[in-house]
Amino acid sequence: MIEARHLRVLRAVATTGSFSAAARDLGCTQPAVSQQMKALESSAGTPLLIRTGREMRLTQAGEALVRHASGILAGLTAAEEEVAAIAGLRAGRVRLVSFPSGSSTLVPGALAALRAEHPGTRVSLVEAEPPRSVEMLRDGDCDIALAFRYGATGGEWDDLVVRPLLSDRLIGLVPEGHRLAGADAVGIEDLADEPWIAGCPRCRRQLVEVCEASGFTPRIDFATDDYPAVIGLVGAGLGVAVLPGLALESVRPKGALTVTVEPAVEREVVALTLPDLARVPAVEATLDQLARAASR
Repeated sequence: MIEARHLRVLRAVATTGSFSAAARDLGCTQPAVSQQMKALESSAGTPLLIRTGREMRLTQAGEALVRHASGILAGLTAAEEEVAAIAGLRAGRVRLVSFPSGSSTLVPGALAALRAEHPGTRVSLVEAEPPRSVEMLRDGDCDIALAFRYGATGGEWDDLVVRPLLSDRLIGLVPEGHRLAGADAVGIEDLADEPWIAGCPRCRRQLVEVCEASGFTPRIDFATDDYPAVIGLVGAGLGVAVLPGLALESVRPKGALTVTVEPAVEREVVALTLPDLARVPAVEATLDQLARAASR
């Protein structure tokens, strides 16, 4: 019989490339990892790893087992959580990963409401931008991923349960005293000669695409994933930016003014989970609260 704990060890070894690194990730000793790998190879009836000096790589059988491990472990997690939740959500655990502007706007209200209704349900939160957050979901490292995308990409999330939350429009940001400050609407081409401050890699890519569709390539002087830093740089007169509406909800744009930018560009904000996990009551309740928080 192949045991779930052995699959977790195999996945850690495959990810880190060594027993010692896997032991650090799993919080156990290297001999314990070695013993569990021997037990797994005995259960499988074939070698799963090839050791050559310090290098370690998977055999064909090992690759096949790792490929199936995430789905198997996700299914086991779903089974464990459903059993724990039989008594009406008096127990349960949800691992949530969110991009930063979602963490500061949608998540707090959703988790506060969830705790009020189901105080026995524990929720942990880590931050990651898509596509990393989506990879974490598929790898079994979280139960819900709060993510976004600009325009539907065919097949991108076809294997996942997608819970739409809101459409988040990009908003222009210019320094106080800028020639376009106070304008009702600004065509993005009117900012063609400006220095730009860009956000996260996915938002940065979208900015370049929108600008190029309007006939110019933006001169990006600064790039940062930290939205308050973007706002601070604009406020200091170092350039202009476009930011999602959610990013501006929790940060006071000191020294900067917002402007409506045309053409309108919106990102789709969603909550994602795996089909097996979507049936877990604690996960379902968290998705419901995220949807309610987005509609407020």
